[in-house]
Amino acid sequence: MRQIAGATLLMLLLTLSLSAHYLINDHLISPKAGDVIEKIGSELQQKTGIHAYVIASNDRLDKRANLYEYVKKYEKQLSRPWAAILFLPNNKRLGILVSDPDLKKAYKAGRVKKYAIDILGSADSNSQQSKYDVAMVQAYSELADELAAAKKVKLTQTIKNEGQWIIKIITWLVYLGAVLVFWVYFGRPIYMRIRHGKQ
Repeated sequence: MRQIAGATLLMLLLTLSLSAHYLINDHLISPKAGDVIEKIGSELQQKTGIHAYVIASNDRLDKRANLYEYVKKYEKQLSRPWAAILFLPNNKRLGILVSDPDLKKAYKAGRVKKYAIDILGSADSNSQQSKYDVAMVQAYSELADELAAAKKVKLTQTIKNEGQWIIKIITWLVYLGAVLVFWVYFGRPIYMRIRHGKQ
């Protein structure tokens, strides 16, 4: 019975690894998020010829390690021309690499990274897994949209900017909460002292 269960699990894992083309993953990103990445990547490739990847790895690198040198270990899995989001949480590193320098003109690295960093750095009750999933899907979706726009193509599978509006609203609520805390603990007592001092 155990052998049958083991064989079934092995077949399932092989099927998942064979179907995963645009996500190269050390079990950091969940299969559900991986499915979204695969759909976006497939549409981007069909419409533009560009291959976009997410490489999520548990590897630990030296602080001065060159990311392009590191990515060479995945070279056989990458089809040219490619752009890749490299996510190394153990090193707290997030990079965007390309096979062709001309591709760098097709997206804004800072904006793509911001989609991930805003989520990864948020202080909320979401699990680490949820943050990794949402951060990589949002950043990947933005990268795909920008690469497609450079080719004057629109994608239908990407997550549009509504998600970014939610992040902005959450950010403003955090700022508002900080202002209220400052007022309650510092501003109001000073105001009351000044007011009572005048009476």
